[in-house]
Amino acid sequence: MEVADLEDDVAGLETRIQKIKFELDDLEDEIVTRKNVIKEAQANIKKYETQLNEVKNNREYEAISKEVEIQGLDIQVSEKKIREFGFEITTKNQVYEKALADLDRKKDLDAKKAELGTITSETQKEEEDLVSQAEKAKVNIEDRLLLAYDRLRKNAKNGLAVVTIRRDSCSGCFNQIPPQRQSDIRQRKKIIVCEHCGRILVDEQMAMEVEEA
Repeated sequence: MEVADLEDDVAGLETRIQKIKFELDDLEDEIVTRKNVIKEAQANIKKYETQLNEVKNNREYEAISKEVEIQGLDIQVSEKKIREFGFEITTKNQVYEKALADLDRKKDLDAKKAELGTITSETQKEEEDLVSQAEKAKVNIEDRLLLAYDRLRKNAKNGLAVVTIRRDSCSGCFNQIPPQRQSDIRQRKKIIVCEHCGRILVDEQMAMEVEEA
């Protein structure tokens, strides 16, 4: 579970880092585009100013002056956008650096994987024996119950479909079990599940008996 959680964290960080890189690239492209707009507007202004010296009437003068004004406004807007994009880049770079620093959790993941590998190798024989016992036990269990059991194991985060009652609570979800229901469980007359998490409940005495056996 620790390895799985760390894998999720690392995958999330890597996705975030990649997304920020794309966003930074887009912002840089936007700045280049805006700089080109400014250059083009400046060139247009020079062209219009030259034309102003050649106008023959007030109408042409006003029209060209209006174009000069529009180009000037385009320059102002682009300069403002460049400042905004620059601020965004600074902010995103800070987030990017933090995400890279957090990615050091990869070292923790590698360490946990190594630890898990050691535990797995040490318990492999025991696991094989338990799997063998489980396969033999399946022969004596109804198919519908096996399906329900397997479904419970898949849905449970810790993979436990059968849990004991501890301190008057389900040891799977830790919700309290009413006294009457505990009494029914201890009688072992039928399969009783936790009404909160759906796990099969057994009394601690049964768990001890199975462990001893």
